[in-house]
Amino acid sequence: MKKQNKYDKKATPKPPEGIRLNRYVANAGICSRREADELIKNGKIKLNGKIVTEMGIKVMPGDSVVYKGKKINPEKKVYILLNKPKDYVTTTSDPEGRKTVMDILKNACKERVFPVGRLDRSTTGVLLITNDGDLAKKLTHPSHKQKKIYQVSLDRNLTKNDLLAIAEGIELEDGMIAADAISYIEDNKSEIGIEIHSGKNRIVRRIFEHLGYDIKKLDRVYFAGLTKKNLPRGKWRFLSEKEVSFLKIQAGKDKA
Repeated sequence: MKKQNKYDKKATPKPPEGIRLNRYVANAGICSRREADELIKNGKIKLNGKIVTEMGIKVMPGDSVVYKGKKINPEKKVYILLNKPKDYVTTTSDPEGRKTVMDILKNACKERVFPVGRLDRSTTGVLLITNDGDLAKKLTHPSHKQKKIYQVSLDRNLTKNDLLAIAEGIELEDGMIAADAISYIEDNKSEIGIEIHSGKNRIVRRIFEHLGYDIKKLDRVYFAGLTKKNLPRGKWRFLSEKEVSFLKIQAGKDKA
């Protein structure tokens, strides 16, 4: 008998890798991962002609997954960078009928995409739109401490004492918060650059409001390695492969 060579790739074929059923369903653009769990639990998904309610089951290459009588397939991943304009809500829909960022992206792609994190209605700047749920979760999870930089226009000059207080940390209603970096923009003391990684709601606005300042304009210029360079306000573009790879590294996805 011929001795097997441990370096002979043909002699040791790699078994095909499967994907968890809930992830497969979510990647098809039907729903979120959590909602997919509910569909499986309630017997709404068929795998190879049989109803499955087992959460951890994997879909292998060549398997057939059916929902509502139709075979489903994972969507290709889409990554879009938007320079968000003012007066748009960062949601996929709005019960009050206000304009959402998705109105700008109506004809961008056929896949179901969603904004990663939130910018409030008055805040402008860098916003990532995707259908990559795993990446979105990692970019927004507090443990990953994603770097965000904002340019802030105030109603009056920021005093040196208040600038130092923000750098050292101030007490808000939900705990202490400190900027990772903060500085005046050139010689204009009402124009501030602030770097922060906190994902708390409206955190930049709350910092300055706590100290008695009104924000006239708030623009996010950097998020997780992405900038709005050469992208006019209200415009969008697909990320390049290089940008997507860098974003995944930023998110720690490639280490998971």
